[in-house]
Amino acid sequence: MSTRRKPGELFSTPYLTRMAILAAIAFVLFLIQIPVVAFYKLDLSNIPVLLGAFSMGPVAGVVILAVKCLLALTRTTSAGIGDLADFIMSAALIIPASVIYHRNKTRKTALIGMAVGTLCMIVAGVLANKFIMLPFYMGAYHMDMAGILKFANVAGVDSEWKLLLMITAPFNLLKGVILSVVTGLIYKPLSPLLKARIR
Repeated sequence: MSTRRKPGELFSTPYLTRMAILAAIAFVLFLIQIPVVAFYKLDLSNIPVLLGAFSMGPVAGVVILAVKCLLALTRTTSAGIGDLADFIMSAALIIPASVIYHRNKTRKTALIGMAVGTLCMIVAGVLANKFIMLPFYMGAYHMDMAGILKFANVAGVDSEWKLLLMITAPFNLLKGVILSVVTGLIYKPLSPLLKARIR
């Protein structure tokens, strides 16, 4: 039996309810941030987003992500700039992962999708930090790059590109791996609930 959705079904009340619940869980997880290195903090808020994207498709994943980021605006300390960067980096993970998985729904393609998504998130993270986050913080706090590097306070990191390639990129690699491992472990046990037939 085909599991293809009918046109418009994604935005039916049951699907919207499911997306809203996953977005709310994502927002709660977003509030729990673990300091890792410099000013980078790890959160697990993209796990519900990945679960939604895998079970309902890439569009649902982007909707869940967007709602999470809009909710995060209520707690923003960066005039929404950080939330914009988070949306860009998270979408770079979510979209490739779910598109690849939905081409052939197997555990292998899910892992391949999350690996590709992680690589995309690393690139997006470097670019978002270089062109969005670092310029914003330098302007907001009246600091030059030397001030940012001093604030980061990481031995051996004495230039913008060292910060991006030695801190930003590895951090996003770590984040992608953790999100992928946790999602990979819990998706199958939760899939009956996530994929329950919606009438």
